[in-house]
Amino acid sequence: MALSDADETQRTGAALTRRRLIMSACLMAQFMAAVESTIVGTAMPTIVADLGGFDLFSWVFASYLLSQAASTPIYGRLADLYGRKRVFIAGAALFVAASTACGFAWGMVPLIALRTIQGLGAGAIQPIAWTIVGDLYSARERATVQAYLSSVFGASAIAGPLLGAFIVQHLNWALVFWVNIPIGLAAMITLAVFLHERIEARPHQVDYGGAVLLMIGIGALMVVIVQIQTLDRQVLWTLGLVAVVGLTGLALLEARVAEPIVPFKLWRVPIIAVGNFGSFVIGALMMCNGAFLPTYLQGAMGATPVIAGLALGASSVLWTCGTFGAGRFMVALSYRAAALIGGVIMILGSILLLTADPSRGAAWATAGAAVLGLGMGFSNTTFVVAVQTSVGWGQRGAVTSANMFMRTVGQSVGTGLFGAVFNLGVAEQISRAGSEINRLLDPASRSGLGGAEVARLSAAIGTSMFNVYLIAGLLAIGLFVLAFRIPAGLSPVRQSSAD
Repeated sequence: MALSDADETQRTGAALTRRRLIMSACLMAQFMAAVESTIVGTAMPTIVADLGGFDLFSWVFASYLLSQAASTPIYGRLADLYGRKRVFIAGAALFVAASTACGFAWGMVPLIALRTIQGLGAGAIQPIAWTIVGDLYSARERATVQAYLSSVFGASAIAGPLLGAFIVQHLNWALVFWVNIPIGLAAMITLAVFLHERIEARPHQVDYGGAVLLMIGIGALMVVIVQIQTLDRQVLWTLGLVAVVGLTGLALLEARVAEPIVPFKLWRVPIIAVGNFGSFVIGALMMCNGAFLPTYLQGAMGATPVIAGLALGASSVLWTCGTFGAGRFMVALSYRAAALIGGVIMILGSILLLTADPSRGAAWATAGAAVLGLGMGFSNTTFVVAVQTSVGWGQRGAVTSANMFMRTVGQSVGTGLFGAVFNLGVAEQISRAGSEINRLLDPASRSGLGGAEVARLSAAIGTSMFNVYLIAGLLAIGLFVLAFRIPAGLSPVRQSSAD
């Protein structure tokens, strides 16, 4: 078994310096993975104009998401078996190599293939960076330092679009992929030099069958979730059957192997089960803000893209504030108390969004998004620290990656669910409104619509978004109720591991 840096020797000046350098590498890795989606999203119109293939546009994102989600649990378990450093470097190297190749893509199909490989590397970066930090710091410290990792998410949400816009306007779009190369190399070199792991040398029985079944089952499931509105019904049924067979086979196999790639027994620990389901709900709520708030502000309220960007930025900044607040509350009180506070804040944010109206202006909706972001940051950090502290070194990679995997699945389900509710709501009021909605969202085309038409389309968007935010509020209430399932009294300083 490896000994974590938190359990190593005395805290000499050299040891503290080394720990700070390792933490810096983890922050760089977190930023590299988090900024990827925002910076690429900003550049995609330019990329499509150059490469063509607009009909494949969504697969540039879906392929990355699918491969990242399917590989995340595998990397987490391998990190428990063979150590964090070598698995992180392997995944980061794959990510950097694929990022380099993406900049040379000569068409949309090659770009999608390279993005799939890039996602396979990304599956290692965030969960193992979080796991390394969990090893590096004691239970009391972990609640605070994990907030720094979460804060990088907020910074990337703001920096990504700005950097992407600058690159496509003044430089070559390939740089949106290449900008991560020096960051990735610096993180890998720093960890290679300064992260020292002492791993007990013993033979391992790698669960290759479980890894294959996981990739097949989760891959098919994610395609169904992401593409449910576009794929042929027969294809969806086939993929759904593949997902059921693959995941059922995985569950049966993992019950028999000595070192399962997915240790399902850990889900029997109440705090891990609650933390994972909580991350799923947070992932869904993230899309409520990120994917649908700009549509509401620009469509129903006539706000500019700049205002919509500021609203998302406010949500990200308050997410960061929530992470630091959670660190203090969970140490002083308990995981349950911190999770309940986060739930109350998310319910309040949902109420603000539900009561948003063009007459109240964009500031009201922005406040709702910001409060919702505050609650999500509060709860997310609580759940991550809780699941990490509930196990020892030998299971920490698995539980961290599982928690992040559930958040990714939540994002996919949330996008599909909210999208279906929104589209159904618009269709019930205005048949074939797609082209008209596009004109409404474009400031140049909006001015050409009559006042009555703008009012009609805005009302349809507003009503549909009310339904979206109603579901978001119900999810927030469900998460609040779920928090009561966390055993009372547990905190980073009052919790024993399951190892």
